[in-house]
Amino acid sequence: MARDIVFTTKAAKPPPTYSQAVKAGGLVFVSGTSAADPETGVIKGETIQEQTRQCLSNIAAILEAAGSSLDKLASVTVILADEADFAGMNEEWLRWFPTNPPARQGAKLPVKAPNLKISIAAIAAA
Repeated sequence: MARDIVFTTKAAKPPPTYSQAVKAGGLVFVSGTSAADPETGVIKGETIQEQTRQCLSNIAAILEAAGSSLDKLASVTVILADEADFAGMNEEWLRWFPTNPPARQGAKLPVKAPNLKISIAAIAAA
C-alpha cells in the first residue's frame, strides 16, 4: 500500500520522530497534535478551551494539506494531561462539532510536558 507523508507549515512542526500525518488506503492518519503555535512552536493558550481550539486548528490545517477536512473525521483520540479538564475540553469541542461529531475516545497523557494540557490524534477520510 502506498503512503504519502503530509506536512504543512500551517500547523505545528512535529519532532523528527513522526510525521504530522500519513495518507494511506483512502484515509488520513493525523499524529497526536498539540496546541503548539505553528509560527513559534510554543504551546498556545492557558485554558483547556484555548488549547483544544489550537489543537483543532492545527488538525484542520493538516487535513487541508492532505486534501481532507474536519467534516471527514471518522475517529479522534483526545489525550488529556488532567482528567479534570474533560468538561472544559467538551465545552470547546461542541463549538467545533455541534452535530454529527466523529467517534471519540480519551486517554491520559503519558508524559508531562510544560504547559501541555491536551493532544489530539485523528483519522479522517482522504
